[in-house]
Amino acid sequence: MLPRRVVVTGLGQVAPHGRDVAAGFEALLAGRSAITRNTVGEPPHSCSLASAQCEGFDAAAELGRARVVTMDRFSQLSVLAGRSAWSDAGLDASDALSESVRELACVMWGTGGGGLQTLERGYRDLFVKGRPRISPLSVVMGMNNAAAAQLALLFGLGGACLTYSVACASSAVALGEAMRRVRWGECDLALAGGAEAALPYGTVKAWQSMQVLASADETGTACRPFDAGRIGLVLGEGAAALVLESRDHALARGARIYAELAGAGSSCDHRHLSTPDAAGQLRALQAAVRDAGIDAAEVAYVNAHGTATIEGDAVEAEALRRLFGARAPRVAVSATKSMHGHLMGAAGALEALVSVMAVYTGHIPPTAHLHQIDPACAGLDHVMGSGRHDVGVTVALSNSFAFGGSNSVLVFRRDAVA
Repeated sequence: MLPRRVVVTGLGQVAPHGRDVAAGFEALLAGRSAITRNTVGEPPHSCSLASAQCEGFDAAAELGRARVVTMDRFSQLSVLAGRSAWSDAGLDASDALSESVRELACVMWGTGGGGLQTLERGYRDLFVKGRPRISPLSVVMGMNNAAAAQLALLFGLGGACLTYSVACASSAVALGEAMRRVRWGECDLALAGGAEAALPYGTVKAWQSMQVLASADETGTACRPFDAGRIGLVLGEGAAALVLESRDHALARGARIYAELAGAGSSCDHRHLSTPDAAGQLRALQAAVRDAGIDAAEVAYVNAHGTATIEGDAVEAEALRRLFGARAPRVAVSATKSMHGHLMGAAGALEALVSVMAVYTGHIPPTAHLHQIDPACAGLDHVMGSGRHDVGVTVALSNSFAFGGSNSVLVFRRDAVA
């Protein structure tokens, strides 16, 4: 069987910038930060931090209380984002998919921590409050594959339902695996993405112990990737979902095509659990470009992993300089974590969505709060200030580099009928 082209036909998010994909992208183009100072936990076990949280939704009202009480927050975010993507793809109607397509359609989802709020609630009940038992739903709510299972249940999807937990690369890996299943004919359609709700007190304290978080005293400008004065990453939460289809299937049903997911590449640094390696990242970048059947010279935009850690940003910049060579100063690069924070396992999905919008609209968001480029991060065309409009993005890369040395890169390309 010949490989099939895979396209994106639906987008959905529950993100720090809201649930409307177009409005959220406009906020990013304008350089508006959703990072604020927040308090997590319950006194005396509480702390403040700069973070990007999702507000203004009522999952019980939208999904029904009977369903929501079986879901951790990360599953609620997943289902709301997935439902939005499903609707955006025009799949709401009962006859939008044939039974044979639905029976093979797969769910590929990513999360780093899964049901962390459920786990913390159970531990608090047992060890702090001294209760003899915890909720009988704790296991099915806390398991990492809970969100994927809820999505398959909601839409009646009978193909593979798999969860990838690869730290900060989780949902990027899920998207790459979904692309391959559609490409090689295992299914005509996949719902892929990821979610993270990693802001319970215990998880935040663990991150604070690593001393990699930006100061809680700073709010909207706390996350400054590639800047000489960057001070660390900012935690975020949310979910993003993409509907992937074979191009032939999408055209046959008259679906809108945002972009083609043309390739994916992965690698392992095999050097250190938490220190990144430019050579390892370069292998993933090269693998993605090779898988897409393009030349690196065709890339117009890179949505960088860019977490605003001292070493991480410098290593990523080096990997990109090696990939692009003499052309590196002409490749637009930005890190939108500067505005929506680091969604951990969901980061790859949200940033893939942003990359799709860049290809679809021709607009590139900036790295907010980037004023003085660190010399170690120089040699690239960093997008500073506000976004660039109507620049005609034909090919975009989306980078996700994780603890454990796991790297994942996605390649999005403009579709001729988009």
